[in-house]
Amino acid sequence: MEDDSEPKQSSWAYLPDVCLRHVFHWLDDRDRSRAALVCKKWSCAMHSGSLWRCRTITFYGQPSRARTLEFQSALWYTKKFGKYLKHLEIKLSNPYNTPFIKKFQVIMRGLLSHLDRCNSHLVSLSIKYLELDCLIWKNVVRAQFIKNLAAFLKRMSNQLDYLNLKGARITLEEGCELLNSLSSLTNRSFISEINIEDFFSLHLSVYSSALFHQTMSKFHRLTILTFNYNCISDELLDILRERSSHSLCTLNIKCHIHDPHGQVVSGMSWANLAKRAPKLNVNFFFERVMKHDHLARILLEEIPVRSISLRSCYFSDPDWTMRPTLTNLLPAYWHGLQKLTLELNNDHELLDNELLQLILSCKRLLFLKVWAFLSVSFMERLLQNRAERKCILTTIKVRIYTAQDDSTEEERLLADIYRKFKYLIDSELNYFVITYPMV
Repeated sequence: MEDDSEPKQSSWAYLPDVCLRHVFHWLDDRDRSRAALVCKKWSCAMHSGSLWRCRTITFYGQPSRARTLEFQSALWYTKKFGKYLKHLEIKLSNPYNTPFIKKFQVIMRGLLSHLDRCNSHLVSLSIKYLELDCLIWKNVVRAQFIKNLAAFLKRMSNQLDYLNLKGARITLEEGCELLNSLSSLTNRSFISEINIEDFFSLHLSVYSSALFHQTMSKFHRLTILTFNYNCISDELLDILRERSSHSLCTLNIKCHIHDPHGQVVSGMSWANLAKRAPKLNVNFFFERVMKHDHLARILLEEIPVRSISLRSCYFSDPDWTMRPTLTNLLPAYWHGLQKLTLELNNDHELLDNELLQLILSCKRLLFLKVWAFLSVSFMERLLQNRAERKCILTTIKVRIYTAQDDSTEEERLLADIYRKFKYLIDSELNYFVITYPMV
């Protein structure tokens, strides 16, 4: 007897649209396009706007065939579904010659022009590491790219909430032109987050520029600002206090050895800003700025510091000492410091006691990362204090430098320490400690 009943459908056919879209969310472009061929329902899911709100496009300087296809696909889908886009990230990976940069500029001009015509939802734009000061950026190409980007920022200024131009390496005048684009329609900008770390070319004393101060005075609702210390001045802090103190929460400040950082900034300016912006937290990232007199001009006690990172990049100076920084400067932030990163080449100076005392004095310190010459016993003392609740660390990442080729004995001692405090480490800590020969 023949069975005339309908063929039994897969349970996938009854999957609610919201679940189907969630599955599609985790697929790349190629798999989405293949899935869309299965049936009309899946094809409709493919065209759901929620799947196309975020997009990353990577321009590969030396593309393989697979990378070229990946890039072309990302670009095609960005144009096809550009009207839904809310978050766009552009990556420039290893640009290697002028023809490639010229191609990048032409494609970006077309892409930005298309988004300008069709998109009214974009709130986040990230174009990092352009390095516009490199020789492969010929003057004409560079000028055209900046002109196109400035025009796009101007047209999107009413809707953009986040802009990341980290690593642009641009002149002062060009940089201010781009930032001014965000406020050109109303002479005010209400964007909430800007990342202009390494935005200006090296060696620029941005802090003394009236043009920069005039540009920054147009921002009235900054929440998070990421930039370099060579932009900091009393004038800038006063501008932030007057314009954005009601919203300002975070300042991320990078200080690099190659950027000017000898300006005198008043502690009163910091105190006035902190008073008017009670939610403010400041995070410092120092790259090879290690000498105490340099740090003392920057790390004023009036600053509401939450995080400090001191990276030496194996800086070695026989006259340099880290001890005054640990004992005199950093303890000033005992009430607010939550994250501490130290990467030091202190081969002539044992700092176990000073570092431990600093950790115990910082009552809110949660994160500790240290790469330095330390004794293994330091870890046992630190964990013992943590077990006795004398500090509240939740993350401990330590690389113990050693001048010996063979660190077998140190590794054995670390293993013993781990076993002794295993109950604490496994239940309460993000813990990673190793030895590292420095020979």
